[in-house]
Amino acid sequence: MMKLHVFPPSPRALKVVALARHLDHEFEIVLVDLFKGEQRAPGYAALNPNQRMPVLEDGDFVLWESNAILQYLAAKKPEAGLWPADIRGQANVARWCNWESAHWSPACTPFAFERVVKKLAGRGDPDPKEIERGEQLFHPLAAVLNGHLRGRRWLLGETLSVADFAVATGMVFSAAAKFPLEKYPEITRWYDAFRALPAWQKSLVPPQG
Repeated sequence: MMKLHVFPPSPRALKVVALARHLDHEFEIVLVDLFKGEQRAPGYAALNPNQRMPVLEDGDFVLWESNAILQYLAAKKPEAGLWPADIRGQANVARWCNWESAHWSPACTPFAFERVVKKLAGRGDPDPKEIERGEQLFHPLAAVLNGHLRGRRWLLGETLSVADFAVATGMVFSAAAKFPLEKYPEITRWYDAFRALPAWQKSLVPPQG
């Protein structure tokens, strides 16, 4: 049975657990408490020298980087259609996964960290300068995503894919972190539909639905 080493409050943990559930994979959750520094324990660092999570173990195969894990999980269940069979479809998924990790998540992080994570970790009030930095990062990228979603049900069109699981990760704390989404109705419409997926609802902390 596969193992997913995760810290459930983390969006990066959420997306891999939710996809594994959506695809009906059999897996075991292994808790890695980042607040306690368990990612730095020698046993875990041997799995991921970056000392970050999530990590997937599938027999003797160990994989880190959340979007790589998404692609692996989907490729193991090709009949589900979340990982395209054609090379252009795969490149399109990879494009959005790379965009999420390089641009979208960093733009969402200042709001989430300042307004949610700091509160959970007892690290004080939001820093206005960080919120302002988040605004500067967020709006150009939100405009890109909003424009792309216009006329599309999901990121790749009418078919749900790994790309949706990757990019939706940035939206997990959108309400609690007060993302400035007023100008981006397509993002709200898309995420509302995605958020209704039973596997996503079950994987949220606390579970919803």
